Amino acid sequence: MNRLTPGARLRAALADPQILVAPGAYDAISARLVQANGFQAVYVTGGGVTNALLGMPDVGLTTMTEMAGVVSRIADAVELPVFSDADTGYGTALNVGRTVRAFERAGLAGLHLEDQDGVKRCGHLEGKTVIPRDEMCAKIAAAVEARQDPDFQIIARTDAAAVEGVEGAVARASAYREAGADVIFPEALGSREAFATVAERLRGIPLLANMTEFGKTPLMSAQEFEQLGYAAVIFPMTAFRLMLRAVDDGLRALASAGTQRDLLELMRTRAELYELIDYDDFTRREQRYAAVAAGGERAARAFTAPSTPGAGR
Repeated sequence: MNRLTPGARLRAALADPQILVAPGAYDAISARLVQANGFQAVYVTGGGVTNALLGMPDVGLTTMTEMAGVVSRIADAVELPVFSDADTGYGTALNVGRTVRAFERAGLAGLHLEDQDGVKRCGHLEGKTVIPRDEMCAKIAAAVEARQDPDFQIIARTDAAAVEGVEGAVARASAYREAGADVIFPEALGSREAFATVAERLRGIPLLANMTEFGKTPLMSAQEFEQLGYAAVIFPMTAFRLMLRAVDDGLRALASAGTQRDLLELMRTRAELYELIDYDDFTRREQRYAAVAAGGERAARAFTAPSTPGAGR
């Protein structure tokens, strides 16, 4: 049994000299795929959750309670530390405190808060505005005060590069770190040079990079970010975009042919799906419980369930 809290496990992973690579998950099954492919942490994408849950754009429509439900199911499905997008904290500094408590109770290792104002936008779109620096510092202070586990990671995202330039983003990042943020997340930087500048100016502070597709940031590898000094890189929408293309292509073929016969080689088999969701474990437990029921009270007293600590806890 791993006795470290999720936050402590994420903190340790961020402190490792090897960069932490965290693909984005948008539901429990995609998180299982992240784990099955050997990654060391799961990132929950706010955009992907909104797109999948509501079929709507990521403009602040998902509520805190909706997101807390999703992240709870994800954390329960995997053994990896999970950290999540928490948008602006869903309101004022008071809302931020409630959000941190809810996400921590859900089994998360951390979350990130952003300094956007007004109608929330994807970090790689135009038209963003940011709240005053001191207001964001108050939100970070509220987040730090609200967490029960001191290792629960508070990640401060700044969108200021698009509004105030890279120097403005660096100045805000320094203030956010002073306010108590554990990790700094400079969003939507437009060049390798900008990432290098931020890393140089914020030397010694754990940094997280966002490597999304089709955005302002040029495609860079995890190794490149590691060389620049970043502690972690997220690939928030990679799995979601792959899923959309694969499902769309398959449905087009089904609509055209009227059969899925030619699609079978593109599918995970029933056996492969059952392995991913650990179907056999549920069958074994069902059989044990049936044996207890058949044996009556004496068998129930003798029965000791195996130690299976909550996944992700």
